[in-house]
Amino acid sequence: MANLTEDYYDYDPENTTMCDYNELETSYWLIPVLYMLIFILGLSGNGVVIFTVWRAQSKRRAADVYIGTLALADLTFVVTLPLWAVYTAQGYHWLFGVALCKISSYVVLLNMYASVFCLTCLSFDRYLAIVHSLTSSQLRTRGHMHWSLAAIWILSGLLASPALIFRTTQLDPDSGRTSCIMDFSLVAVKGEWSEAAWLAGLGISSSVLGFLLPLLAMLVCYGFIGCTVTRHFNSLRKEDQRKRRLLKIITMLVVVFAACWTPFHVVKGMDSLSYLGLAPSSCAFLSFLLLAHPYSTCLAYVNSCLNPFLYAFFDLRFRSQCMVLLSLKKVLHSSPAGSLSSQKTENQTLATKV
Repeated sequence: MANLTEDYYDYDPENTTMCDYNELETSYWLIPVLYMLIFILGLSGNGVVIFTVWRAQSKRRAADVYIGTLALADLTFVVTLPLWAVYTAQGYHWLFGVALCKISSYVVLLNMYASVFCLTCLSFDRYLAIVHSLTSSQLRTRGHMHWSLAAIWILSGLLASPALIFRTTQLDPDSGRTSCIMDFSLVAVKGEWSEAAWLAGLGISSSVLGFLLPLLAMLVCYGFIGCTVTRHFNSLRKEDQRKRRLLKIITMLVVVFAACWTPFHVVKGMDSLSYLGLAPSSCAFLSFLLLAHPYSTCLAYVNSCLNPFLYAFFDLRFRSQCMVLLSLKKVLHSSPAGSLSSQKTENQTLATKV
């Protein structure tokens, strides 16, 4: 998934010799730089989110648990980005063996599915809390939340499993380049399910299951929420104000997710249709898709490092908890050894003020 441009080279070599794709070389240095920037921001930001959610055990909201799960999925993914950065910088030459090719590709897909399913659960939780606030208490229990989290990871793991099954490395004897690609040669049958049909089928199904259907579910939830908020919410009540703030945060998460992932799924959808002969096959069109793939993919990956900044900007509670953590860390580093009692007093004072 991080090397979608490789699919063009593997699918129709005759066509690639006829078309000039030299402009793609500009991505060999730009994309790795962007990947490493996403890696640094995503690793630090999501690490802070996970630690903050874990530390506030007694004050966790259901939304906090889903947000922590979302951060965990993003953190797991960004750890693989240095591998893809090296892969791209080497001109799409994979140096890390078959196992890491499979695992890294699997983690990318796992992140995509887990992220969108977490956002869908967040939206549904807000729908129940706002639209059915009086009757949804039995559905919004801790037990149901744990079951939904288990379902998110199990379903995401199953939907991402084709990467573990079909990803492999392939050596091109002419160029000496080893690619990390999807190989359907064992299951593809000419005249029935060719390799192009497998690529197109998996590409379209992942976009439908991992983007379109969840996004539609979220839009339906927010449609009902919008109607309820307009009719019933009293801006003067503190409870309604808290619901509005949390709703604003989750809405921004969904909007940013859609903005980051829509170009990727549009390009991938057109790519899949081209394999089936349902989209133009001209050099100009294929060249556009080839050039758009790495940048639309990079934009999708940016989403993994943006979420912590959204929490810090929109969520006063999260921001205050982060300030407590930073203040406590500063106190621990600045206090002289042996003054444990003064440390404890200062920590309790800081916790009381927030």
